[in-house]
This record gives sequence, structure tokens and C-alpha cells, in this order.
Amino acid sequence: MKAVRFFGHKDVRVVNDLEKPIPKGDEVLLKIGGAGVCHSDLHIIDEGTVVGTVFTLGHENAGWIEEVGSDVKGYKKGDAVLVYGPWGCGHCKPCQQSKENYCDHQSEMAYGGGLGLDGGMAEYMLVPSSRLLVPIYDLDPVVAAPLTDAALTPYSAIKRSIGKLTADEYVVVIGVGGLGHVALQILNEVSASTIIACDVTDAKLAFAKELGAAHVINSKDDNAAAQINTITGIKKAKVVLDFVGATSTIELGTKVVGLDGDLTIVGLGGGHYQYNMAGLPFGVSMTNPYWGSRVELMEVVGLARQKKIHIEIEQFKLDQANEVYDRMRNGKIKGRAVLIP
Repeated sequence: MKAVRFFGHKDVRVVNDLEKPIPKGDEVLLKIGGAGVCHSDLHIIDEGTVVGTVFTLGHENAGWIEEVGSDVKGYKKGDAVLVYGPWGCGHCKPCQQSKENYCDHQSEMAYGGGLGLDGGMAEYMLVPSSRLLVPIYDLDPVVAAPLTDAALTPYSAIKRSIGKLTADEYVVVIGVGGLGHVALQILNEVSASTIIACDVTDAKLAFAKELGAAHVINSKDDNAAAQINTITGIKKAKVVLDFVGATSTIELGTKVVGLDGDLTIVGLGGGHYQYNMAGLPFGVSMTNPYWGSRVELMEVVGLARQKKIHIEIEQFKLDQANEVYDRMRNGKIKGRAVLIP
């Protein structure tokens, strides 16, 4: 079986000698249709955030059930499904609420397939429990694979602030990349707030306008915050969604969020913020959400099936994995790359 394997710091290889897994118990063997490529992979590959283990990469996965273990109920060969990305213990309170992304035992477990355990950049993937599957019905697995992160993560972040995203408010989206471009679409469907999008290239800003942003600002400009505050007026933005997470973007967010607003940092850009009482308006909640719940992934599938969200994808073969990672490092992927076995 062919797979894209992580062997250690900056060591990713495409291998052809893995055995096809055989599911048992509640396990499910998936024939992979598509595996999304995420910036989180680069944190593993380039920064060594997962060490001491060899595994198959790929945490955005979709395909068709190939075989099920003896204890699996409700699924059969040929069913099209997504694999829910964060794998918890399955038993604690958050897991019972379908929030395995906040499993009580996360600190002592691998995060999931492609994040310490074998993921989906392969011809087949063994999923440890049928509870981690979400049906996609008539959706194409190639197109649907990135829904598991590139759509679920911004959807969950937006839901945290849904009560504040009213028609008389402003929301700022920083970063129109793999997650940010989906966030713009979700905001247009679930809220009536005026959207201001920020990025550093004219192409990304034009893309944001296509996706429904009312205003676009180049966040490299020294007066980016002043431009945003001119649009929002004295009340500033009620919600800021930072899909970059660099120090510069966090600082931009603190300058444009208003009283009792939400500053939500989703991106893993390694930024820092030195808190002080005068640095944020009163009542601001600064949060760093991680992924989303399995129930929220079901809701994301609903949006996709109604054609209310669409992830811009570029398709590549498994053998091109390292080429794709290089392109990602250089900012040359529009939307999301998907590897096809």
C-alpha cells in the first residue's frame, strides 16, 4: 500500500510497502478518496511538534468504506464518509458531548490520524472506531475531505460568537487562506454582520471580495487598523477572527476589536501577546479554539450539501506530497490542496 509517511524532522517520504490493514471490532477500513493538506502538517514536519514516532500524514480525510469490523453497525461497504479528525478517549464528558477536540485525556494521547497516528494520505486508512465517521451522502470525497478541518474549524469558531454577529455589527476576518476563505462563506450564510477581510496580497483581497467581504484591507499597511476603525466607527468590530495567529495579526486584532467583543485566534502562526489592562477594551474575550465537535461537522456537511459553502481545492497525486508542502511553504496554494491516491 502506498502512503505519505513522516519519519522525523523534515523527513517525509512516499512509501509503497505498507500492508493493507484489516479492521476488527469497531474499526473501519476506508478506501481514501481524498486527503487534505494542512498547514498543521508543516508544524509537524518543520518544527517537530510530534516526535518519537513514525506515521502516515493526513488529518483531513474522506472516502468509501471498504471493510468493517465485526462490531460495526449502521455502515456498509461503499458508504461515503468523512473521518472526524480529533480522536479522544470516547468516554469522558466532552467526548460524550461529541467534543473530542476537548477530550479530558488529550494531553496523554495522540491527537488523531495524521497527527501522531496513521492518517489518510494513503490508499487505505484504518479508523479506530465507527463513531469517528460522518456520512457525506452525495458529496464527492475529493471535494469533501477538507471540510473536516478547513470548514469545521472556522465554523466552530464562528458559532462561539454567533450571538454577537448581528446585522448592526462588524466582523473582521484576518487571513484569506485555507480556513479564512471558508470562514467568509460561512459568515455570509449564518450571520448578517458586515464583513471586513484582511490579507497581504491583492489576489487574496480580490478573492475575499468574490466571497462576500464588504470591505478589504491590506494588513501589511501601517495604517490597516486605522482603515478598519474608519469603517466600523467608534464601536469598532464586535468579532475578530484571526486565521494567521502571528504577533502582527494578533496586535491588529487588539486594535480593532470593540467593547465586549470577541478576539478569536485560530491560526497557528506562533504569535505572542503581552497582556495588560490597557491593551484591550473592557469585556473582550480572547480565545484560541481547537477544531470543532463531531456534531458541528455534521452541520458543516449540511452546508456543503446545500451548496452554501465551497472549498477551493487543487488536486495532486500522493507522489507529489513533498512538492505540495514546498508550494505551501511558499504560499502558492490557493484554498486547499488535496492528495488523491
